[in-house]
Amino acid sequence: MSAPHPNGESPLLELNAIDTYYGSIHILQNVNLQVGEGELVCLLGGNASGKSTTLKTILGIVAPRNGTVRFGGEDVTTKVTAHRIARGLAIVPENRRVFAPMTVLENLQMGAYLRPKADLKEEFERVYSLFPLLYERRRQLAGTMSGGEQQMLAMGRALMSKPKLLLMDEPSMGLAPILVERSFEIISQVHESGVAMLVVEQNANVSLSIADRGYVLSTGRVVLEGKAADLLEDEDLRKAYLGR
Repeated sequence: MSAPHPNGESPLLELNAIDTYYGSIHILQNVNLQVGEGELVCLLGGNASGKSTTLKTILGIVAPRNGTVRFGGEDVTTKVTAHRIARGLAIVPENRRVFAPMTVLENLQMGAYLRPKADLKEEFERVYSLFPLLYERRRQLAGTMSGGEQQMLAMGRALMSKPKLLLMDEPSMGLAPILVERSFEIISQVHESGVAMLVVEQNANVSLSIADRGYVLSTGRVVLEGKAADLLEDEDLRKAYLGR
């Protein structure tokens, strides 16, 4: 049985008492985390806090030594990454990682490789409605786009799989400051379209401003959690754990 989500429902994603190791090094220590249906949750922390390992544990790239990972009501702790993706996980990786030699359209098609081609019309319409620029640039090589444009493409590519939960790894990394705010506006727009999201970030102020709830990791432990608005207003906590 899953623990109840703060809104009283069963969570879409649940990490329960997760311990993840790299060899003998204990990285994640008794981590508990939940994301509900349609919810935007941010996972915050500095370098070496365990954020990337948390994502890898959710995706099945690394296996926890203890604890369980549940997704969509299923215990997926021992399931391979491909199974989790097929169940509705998608990720926008750090630094976007678009397929540079391919066109925008080909990148979007790659995002839908598990979907029957006959079902893609609705997804293309959805992605193009969210990101009209991608339709205008659909024949452009992805590698010739700006960082902000590639961020749109990476998100659009992930949405082509019709995910239940979209994971975002450091969406502000590598973007010029002027583009960071625009990037989070896009994330908020995608969330408002009904997609549940887990955003892994170092930029606390911007990510908490659009999130429903937040978690703060420090040296592999969840040291803070709560409503995003409460975390955003708690200056002492932000200074202690986020350095700002």
